[in-house]
Amino acid sequence: MKGLELSERFYREYGEPMLKEQFPDLLPYIAAGLFGSGSECYGFDDELSQDHDFEPGFCIFLPSEAIVDRRKAFLLERAYTKLPKEFEGFKRALVTPVGGARHGVLRTEDFFMEKAGTADGTLTVSQWLTTPSYTLAEAVNGKIFFDGYGEVTGIRKALFAYPEDIRRKKLAGNLLLMAQAGQYNYLRCLKHGETAAAQMAAFEFVRSLMETVFLLNGVYQPYYKWSFRAMRNLPRLSLLAETAEYLISTDNGEELSETKYMMIEDAASDVIDELQRQELTKAICGDLEKHAYSVNDGITDAQIRNLHILAGV
Repeated sequence: MKGLELSERFYREYGEPMLKEQFPDLLPYIAAGLFGSGSECYGFDDELSQDHDFEPGFCIFLPSEAIVDRRKAFLLERAYTKLPKEFEGFKRALVTPVGGARHGVLRTEDFFMEKAGTADGTLTVSQWLTTPSYTLAEAVNGKIFFDGYGEVTGIRKALFAYPEDIRRKKLAGNLLLMAQAGQYNYLRCLKHGETAAAQMAAFEFVRSLMETVFLLNGVYQPYYKWSFRAMRNLPRLSLLAETAEYLISTDNGEELSETKYMMIEDAASDVIDELQRQELTKAICGDLEKHAYSVNDGITDAQIRNLHILAGV
């Protein structure tokens, strides 16, 4: 059973009745669901995932202490702790996982400050450009089972995707890095006999390629260990996951290096086609660097447009 399904079933059978029977006065102010860290929040969990931090549990989000005070929060925490210790063959963990609590009673503002650096979903330009995409992904993944107050839903809506100018800035930077690492430095390193450096160039190309693909799909790239799996499920350019995997998992001997370079150029061509389909670039060529500057030129906000082209990476 998937962790998110297990969580919701546990909530429906035990959590929801507990809230309705013991805390009816709090229902208008709380939200319940499961999102944040953990493969189960993306639906990526499997049997192997069940060896750690996997349990029937959910999150109860509370607004500020001015609305729900500490005493009520404590009583709610105690009631949550008393829920059944086992559900459908899975035991609830007795120890908080590394990185902090993933289930139980949480303050909404604390959760979103940790994930996105904001208590209310409002980010500055600098925050949008520098906050890791995987933490933003953790703020909006998973599922809300109930939201009587609407605060959690509203914050997640505000954080759901990058503003368009931010998306363009990040795209421009990653396109430039793809050009430098893949279209330029990969072959130069090989000509110098630096096969290890060539592999590093391939890694840099793949890293920026993957971020670009997620940006072109309008979604955040999750934590690196789930990036390939998530990329394969995207509606656009998902096949480039196989290209990316090949580029970083093969050597750079004479037999493969030419093939790898052609794959780099093919991936660049696919990205350019998508840029043009979304009308993000006006450049007409196969040079990713020119497309990077064209994408940057299309940014509406002058402040963001005039920042260094790599400001978002």
